[in-house]
Amino acid sequence: MTVTFEVRDGVGTIQLDRPPMNALDVAIQDRLRELAEEAARREDVRAVILYGGEKVFAAGADIKEMQAMDHTAMVLRSKGLQDAFTAVARIPKPVVAAVTGYALGGGCELALCADFRIAADNAKLGQPEILLGLIPGAGGTQRLARLIGPSRAKDLIFTGRMVKAEEALTLGLVDRVVPAAEVYDQAHAWAAQLAKGPALALRAAKESIDAGLETDIDTGLTIERNWFSGLFATEDRERGMRSFVEEGPGKATFL
Repeated sequence: MTVTFEVRDGVGTIQLDRPPMNALDVAIQDRLRELAEEAARREDVRAVILYGGEKVFAAGADIKEMQAMDHTAMVLRSKGLQDAFTAVARIPKPVVAAVTGYALGGGCELALCADFRIAADNAKLGQPEILLGLIPGAGGTQRLARLIGPSRAKDLIFTGRMVKAEEALTLGLVDRVVPAAEVYDQAHAWAAQLAKGPALALRAAKESIDAGLETDIDTGLTIERNWFSGLFATEDRERGMRSFVEEGPGKATFL
């Protein structure tokens, strides 16, 4: 298998496994979509890790495979490419990318689909498609600009340059930089903590933020209000408030 999926302590790990560089060919793209949809469905999966292994996250698309495609072939394929990454971005649960080594092109775009990114201190990230006479095609022009702002996104996309972990942290492209040996463990700790939280409230928070970013403030506030009031119908809300009143903050346990 080029992508594996394992679940432990409520955390599902989607791991790329195509040595040596985890090049994202069509088979991997389609498998990512399938596993993202599975992670979204499964009740025993409450948070997700995206991981490429100890040495590399993903060094980009399979260039040899793409080189063989003409315009017609890519017109037919490009939606499947974007759909795969969108499926990851829309997993209605907390998702963290554990980034080691290179996360370039499609690899960087995959990391952008996560809610939080933990990078190894030796990680290098970038969108080098311009060096191939292309632009990012799996969401990079959209998700990168929304994450770090249009000017910084244009710098990375126009030049195709790679940034090391510390610069990526400064740009806001990653959220934490840790020693390479600790990347997966820290990602799992982040995910496992959230896996114990109220699943529907976490989904509501994620969808409110993500959907709100795509619209105007008034519509965003409506989305928030609807989710907020809807959560009053959940058992988790009852548990959380009862625990707060009886035991103090932060002691509730959720199903």
